[in-house]
Order: sequence, then structure tokens, then C-alpha cells
Amino acid sequence: MVDFIITFARSARKELERLSIHDVMRILPKIEALASQPRPEGCRKLTGEHNLWRIRVGDYRVVYMIDDEATKVEILVVRHRSDAYR
Repeated sequence: MVDFIITFARSARKELERLSIHDVMRILPKIEALASQPRPEGCRKLTGEHNLWRIRVGDYRVVYMIDDEATKVEILVVRHRSDAYR
């Protein structure tokens, strides 16, 4: 199986930088795992969106887009669950 390339939107990168180191250490391994399995168990496709998916990492949500043709996963949002879908 081909590994996917993971990229971050500028806003997602800034959101990660604002989190505590403890939260980042929990979230980054989950994001890195998307390279080998972009649709892991427990992921959900966002309703009403063309190609947006989300994974849960504790109280945080990672929203991302998968491009199967380019083998690319783009991280769009990394937010607390109370703010993730606004």
C-alpha cells in the first residue's frame, strides 16, 4: 500500500502551535498514522461535505481532506470538540 503525503493548512498548523505540548504529543501520532491509513477505524465522513473526514483524539477533532489520486492528506482543522465544526 502506498503511503500518503500529509500536509497542513496554515490555520491547522497555527492551531496545533497554540495547544499544550501534552495535547500535541497525543494528536501528532494520530495524524502521522493517516499516512499509512487515511481512513482508520473510527473516522467519520462529514455530512454534506464532498471529501472531508474527521478523527477524534480525546476532546480534539482533526478534520482533513483525502485526495486518493495524488495520495495526499491535507489537515484542515485541529480544534477542541466544542469549536471544531463552526
